[in-house]
Amino acid sequence: MAADRTAPARDSEQAIAAALQRYRVMATVVGVLLVLLFVVAMPLKYFAGIPEPVTVLGTAHGWLYALFFLATVDLALRAKWTLKGAVVALVLGTIPFLSFVAERTVTQKMRAGERV
Repeated sequence: MAADRTAPARDSEQAIAAALQRYRVMATVVGVLLVLLFVVAMPLKYFAGIPEPVTVLGTAHGWLYALFFLATVDLALRAKWTLKGAVVALVLGTIPFLSFVAERTVTQKMRAGERV
């Protein structure tokens, strides 16, 4: 069976743009959950004795971080990032507020045609 010639090539600009969009969505979702976990859920657990928000947000963040990880690796491979750039982007996804900085930096570099 012949390959579908209408599908974008793995490393085409269109495929990289789609991977960047997936990365941006997942970075934002993971970042928001991480901020909620640290700013809302953990104070509720430790100062008000209400542990449920940590359980719910922590579990959601964990599962969605796995998707963020996959989206980041996909983008890194398609756009031929350096190993350092990929590792830094992945690590910053685990630090409250810095995930937003990483997403913005990656987006700016990608749009400028720079290697991350």
